[in-house]
Amino acid sequence: MSGPAIDPSAPKTVIADTTANPAPLGLCAFGLTTFLLNAHNAGFFALDAMILGMGLFYGGLAQLFVGWMEWKKGATFGTVAFTSFGCFWISLCTLVLLPKMVSGVTPASATSMAFFLGIWGVFSTVLFVATFRLNTALQVTFGLLVVLFVLLILGNATHGSEISHVFHRLAGWEGMATALAAMYTGLAQVMNEVHGKVVWPLNKAPAPRPATLKAA
Repeated sequence: MSGPAIDPSAPKTVIADTTANPAPLGLCAFGLTTFLLNAHNAGFFALDAMILGMGLFYGGLAQLFVGWMEWKKGATFGTVAFTSFGCFWISLCTLVLLPKMVSGVTPASATSMAFFLGIWGVFSTVLFVATFRLNTALQVTFGLLVVLFVLLILGNATHGSEISHVFHRLAGWEGMATALAAMYTGLAQVMNEVHGKVVWPLNKAPAPRPATLKAA
């Protein structure tokens, strides 16, 4: 027994997406938190509760929400990037807090941190490649992020030596540049939407060319 026939000529209902763009929130959450952590790496202040609070709630929780909102919009890149880096910030803060809260849990070693940062560096490199189909501002942000991970990996891999201190200081300054790029990318979208025109350029990547069919 078959269902009712569908008339192909019948008008189709299209549901318009009227929700706001969540990406600026995620980029600013990532940028502001990254700036503060790397200001610490650059030697401006010690690692304290301020950074952990930012990491858990703005860098972590806010980016998780953004990732879920990007999923709702069907944006695969945003879903993967924001959800992943939200979890990155939560896990990074947990690495600091967990040994203090649970007896028997040892703090992460420099070697394990090098591996931790290394796998995130590989992940960020793949996302960096994907940004070449998006816009120049994201390319700069993720390109700088990959360099940041490399410097942090080297800093932990050479732990105990004088060069380790140099790598961490360099990572601090480079990380603040990464953060500023992320904040620009997010705030540019806000400024452009509010003004209804391009005020802060992002330089979108060209649309992909249609595939050509070769004659048999």
